Amino acid sequence: MPHRGFIREGPALRSDVSIAGPAATRQRERRRRSHIPLASRPAPDDTAGMVAFAKETPALGGEAAAPAGLDPARDGQRDRPRPERQGRLARLLRHVARDGIYRWYEARLLHEVRAAGRMPRHIGIILDGNRRHGRDQGLRDFHSIYALGAGKLDEVLDWCAALGVDAVTLWVCSTDNLSRPAAEVSGILAAIEAKMNSLAADPRIHRLGVRVQTIGRVDLLPPPLVAALDRARSATAANRQMTLTIAANYGGREEIADAMRSLLRELTARGATPDEAAAAVTPEAIGRHLYSPDLPDPDLIIRTSGEVRLSGFLLWQSVYSEFHFTDVNWPAFRRIDLLRAIRTFQSRERRFGR
Repeated sequence: MPHRGFIREGPALRSDVSIAGPAATRQRERRRRSHIPLASRPAPDDTAGMVAFAKETPALGGEAAAPAGLDPARDGQRDRPRPERQGRLARLLRHVARDGIYRWYEARLLHEVRAAGRMPRHIGIILDGNRRHGRDQGLRDFHSIYALGAGKLDEVLDWCAALGVDAVTLWVCSTDNLSRPAAEVSGILAAIEAKMNSLAADPRIHRLGVRVQTIGRVDLLPPPLVAALDRARSATAANRQMTLTIAANYGGREEIADAMRSLLRELTARGATPDEAAAAVTPEAIGRHLYSPDLPDPDLIIRTSGEVRLSGFLLWQSVYSEFHFTDVNWPAFRRIDLLRAIRTFQSRERRFGR
């Protein structure tokens, strides 16, 4: 029979102890550990080895008492990241990587555009894709859908001002748009009205030196919207750094027809004969009667949302414009999309028919 103070190996460890008390138990465990060869002990950072060592060593509790914090059935599950946490982490890492790549690419584009030097003086933009973007975002309310598009204006003005662009024309509402369902037309017009009221009171617009003007059959729009457009024009009339033209209830054919009517009225008031009037109809004469005759023709026209057509935008003025079509919906339009369009413009040789 072994000495009563010595701890036997085997399952009967705890029943073969004659000395009671925690201090005595710790002392016996220290003595027992001293009899285990060093080579069989795991390294301090070898978690798997420590678990196996604990299981194989009855002095440490055997299968019934694996060391706390080293039980693979519990702590492995606790330490392993949950699937939803792994998914969130992966999304976060992708976002960080994408954001870093985006910033690098944007900086490279900006450098290329500035190095090229030839900047468009006047940029026209056909704001398309509001409804598609709204559907992608799960929006159904037209006021919310078009408010997103109106909010993009502030960023575009900042980008163009930083690049030294002199004029920006935005086609916010066509004559054909007004034939859409009443709920959608209400959303379009409400977004324009709110943005014009905002521009009239925005000190940033004055810091950028933005002057607002309008083109189109504006007088046929609802009175509250007409008043908002008038306020924006009046509040910014003294600004001279950039001209922002809002094309509302605008159509290219309608503009040419209105210009011809205005010219004929002028000739009739002078008492011109039909032959004299016919002789007076020249491109220069028609150009003087366009909605905004002092505005330079657009150098670059951008259309968002992937549609490859003008749909009547600035038909007279765009005869020598360069066109750029992007798949990005207008509310999602980014600075890199603008820079890409300008880089495309800079890569083209403009001969103006010569």
